[in-house]
Amino acid sequence: MVFPAVTAFYASILALIYLALSLWVVIGRGKFKVIHGDGGHDALQRRIRAHANFIEYVPIILIVCALLEARGAGAFTMTLLLLPLTLVRLMHPVGMLAKENSLQQYLFRAPAALITWIVMAASAILLLLRIG
Repeated sequence: MVFPAVTAFYASILALIYLALSLWVVIGRGKFKVIHGDGGHDALQRRIRAHANFIEYVPIILIVCALLEARGAGAFTMTLLLLPLTLVRLMHPVGMLAKENSLQQYLFRAPAALITWIVMAASAILLLLRIG
């Protein structure tokens, strides 16, 4: 089995992004003086959801990508999957902070979600093709 070095590289960057999102939630809790939940603050709820959305998608994609790379997918393929994922996971929180139906929301949140789903589907399909 090949060590998934490209996936490990991007997983490290994504872990740092997740840490930043975690700190962003903690800072928001301090700002709004909320220990549990969102305290009814829309801005804090958006931070919490951006943080949660990251953890809902990124780990499974990284697992599938690591398995794909371990099954022999090359650095180019892995970068083609994980670089866009990394970029859109930076974009998504910006879209989450935007006002409802604003240009910022549509330019950042929607493409981030779509590209995340495309990366998930592509990596899963590529892995299925390598298993058979």
